[in-house]
Amino acid sequence: MIRIVIADDHAMVREGLKQLISAAPDLIVAGEAQNGNGVIQCVRELDFEVLVLDLSMPGRSGPELIRQVHTEKPKLRILILSMHQEPQYAVRAIKSGASGYLTKDNASVDLMSAIRKVAGGGAFITAEVAEQIALSAMPDAKGLPHSALSNREFEVFDLLVEGHGISHIAELLNLSVKTVSTHKARILQKMNLQNRADLIRYAISHRLTDDPEPMA
Repeated sequence: MIRIVIADDHAMVREGLKQLISAAPDLIVAGEAQNGNGVIQCVRELDFEVLVLDLSMPGRSGPELIRQVHTEKPKLRILILSMHQEPQYAVRAIKSGASGYLTKDNASVDLMSAIRKVAGGGAFITAEVAEQIALSAMPDAKGLPHSALSNREFEVFDLLVEGHGISHIAELLNLSVKTVSTHKARILQKMNLQNRADLIRYAISHRLTDDPEPMA
């Protein structure tokens, strides 16, 4: 029996995943978490083999949370379940310690097989993601401007594109407003862009967002 913890900040998503998993005789949901703190609590208190983790949750999330989980319990297998289809998100997750990456659009078809694969020691990624990882490891590899961002900068970039203000981003990521402002300035500098409108246009053109919010 493969024991699983589901981590997603939306109760309806967690319920849907539980219904999918309950249909499999070899899988069982051992716990749930709705934020990063809940994930760490589950990791410390529960006995399970696979963490099905939403990439974007309030508080600690993304690559930072993946690395902390990996530090707390190195043998735990992490399967990312995300709305983001762009390979850059998957590449960052895998490099941070995740064992697989599945988009929510494909969860109803691939979730059980993905859980079984990562639980068995394998990796569940697309051929495109595998290629991006290989290319990034090559000498003198040069990627698109957003690939030069640190994991934290990429999180801030993503939230800026979604339409969140500096103060709200600071609250979501448990950072100071000054730190978020510094990240924003570095993002613009690294990407050679001028303002948030430029970031949104860039994100749309490179398929880094599905539904950007209008500028306030």
